[in-house]
Amino acid sequence: MSVIVTALDHLVLNVRDVEISARWYQKVLGMERRDFDPGQGKPPRVSMVFGHQKINLRPLTADKVEWFTADHETAGSDDLCFLTTASPDEVVRHLQACGVAIAEGPVAKQGARGVLASVYCRDPDGSLIEISSYSA
Repeated sequence: MSVIVTALDHLVLNVRDVEISARWYQKVLGMERRDFDPGQGKPPRVSMVFGHQKINLRPLTADKVEWFTADHETAGSDDLCFLTTASPDEVVRHLQACGVAIAEGPVAKQGARGVLASVYCRDPDGSLIEISSYSA
């Protein structure tokens, strides 16, 4: 096969309120907010940057002219796993300090490179967020 995917550059999350979601991803997951101009007369967009990736936050109020997007966009329907170097206990303490309810964990889960120690919570729209680490 001549085309082989090597990494994830960005993904788009459909959200009810971009500002609420941006603040949550900044506070809880330590992501950096970056506003950018998509060009072609479209309104500014908000991205949450971490590592070498980003998440674009798409408001459900945006239309298909503003965003070339999925056929059935819905807020709160995503399951995302983020890697951290923090221990599961540190993740639990951080989520508690941020007032974020823990949905499950720490638990062992299968990741792309082996067994993960994972803690689950939900973002403001209800998407399932898995915060995980590989043991050394």
